[in-house]
Amino acid sequence: MAGTQYRGSEIKDVDQFLKDADGLESEREKEIGQHIGYRYDVNLVPDYNRITPFLTKYMEVMGWDDLNWLEDVHMGYEEGAPAVFDRNNNGWVRVPDTIELPDNQQDRDMIARELLIKFQMSDRHPLVNLRKAYMKF
Repeated sequence: MAGTQYRGSEIKDVDQFLKDADGLESEREKEIGQHIGYRYDVNLVPDYNRITPFLTKYMEVMGWDDLNWLEDVHMGYEEGAPAVFDRNNNGWVRVPDTIELPDNQQDRDMIARELLIKFQMSDRHPLVNLRKAYMKF
């Protein structure tokens, strides 16, 4: 089954990294002291039957037939908390405690994609402050 291993870490349970915050199994994870966000096969195509209404609307607005750059976005785990990695600010965006995680990794990945888009469009994103500080026009 795809997505059950990543660089020597065996994925045993969808909640593995929530139940065991340390859970650093691979040598690389032990070396850097944290989970590696891309635990899953980045070549997996998202299951479009599980797409959220927000992402459906986003694809319509963008005029895309697929999720394009969001396809390799997955739910990760930082210090035992679910999170999604934002490449633009090189940091993790933690999933709010109010969001209940589904038992399926595909559904979690869809939530991660939606959360990432919403965070990047929000006024709380660090690039908003940079734009205000350095914008010429």
